[in-house]
Amino acid sequence: MTVTSLRDGHVDMPVRRLRQPGDKPFGGDLPPQVALIDGALRLSVNAFAVDDSSEIMLIDTGSSNAWHPTMGFLPQALSEARIAVDRIHTVAFTHTHLDHIHGLILADGRDGFPQLSRLLVPRPELDMFRSVARLSRFHDRAEPLDPGQRLSANIEAIAAPGHEIGHTCFRVTSGGETLLVWGDLVHVPSLQFDRPEVAWEFDADQDQARITRLQILALAADNGYCVAGAHLDSAGVGRISRTATGFRFEPV
Repeated sequence: MTVTSLRDGHVDMPVRRLRQPGDKPFGGDLPPQVALIDGALRLSVNAFAVDDSSEIMLIDTGSSNAWHPTMGFLPQALSEARIAVDRIHTVAFTHTHLDHIHGLILADGRDGFPQLSRLLVPRPELDMFRSVARLSRFHDRAEPLDPGQRLSANIEAIAAPGHEIGHTCFRVTSGGETLLVWGDLVHVPSLQFDRPEVAWEFDADQDQARITRLQILALAADNGYCVAGAHLDSAGVGRISRTATGFRFEPV
């Protein structure tokens, strides 16, 4: 199994998106380790291709031209990685926010993955996906994805609700190693590993997102898993270890 990190681009977000318990934004108390660019948080946007040598499954697709112009570079990333789009037969979403799903369609309106035969959407978010008009030609092709479902012999879906109602991680296992592709579990890695209680304004349920983050961080740290995150600094892959008060991310 080969997993390739694919950078769709980046998005700059205001600091108020970070929320302390009680939905409290940061002001002058923003911890100094959080680096800002022109006063904003810069989030990488990553997708991941899982190649089992016969076909490729793509986890998330980036935003195409549906959001900021600093995003939508997944096609270039695939080309740089020498991944032929015709080999991508399965697309699975961690959740249905726009920076994860719109890459199904290229900026010029063509299908991003002409040989797509399986499109997996977390079951609680099927209606959300089918409400996106731009993706209407994919609405009837979407299949429900459930926690515990095996996408292949080496890939299993894991429930990770909070950021969104159906937010899902994928556990990829091969050659005695395990990688968790975890979507939007962490948005600001400079802060949320050390202080996992810090949530994100766009979390559908901030309290549940905190609970899930702690559970998944512990799962990865205690089992020696690698992790791959949609908003971890590109390439977005590394290992988790525990500290006295939180966790530490060590990029690979």
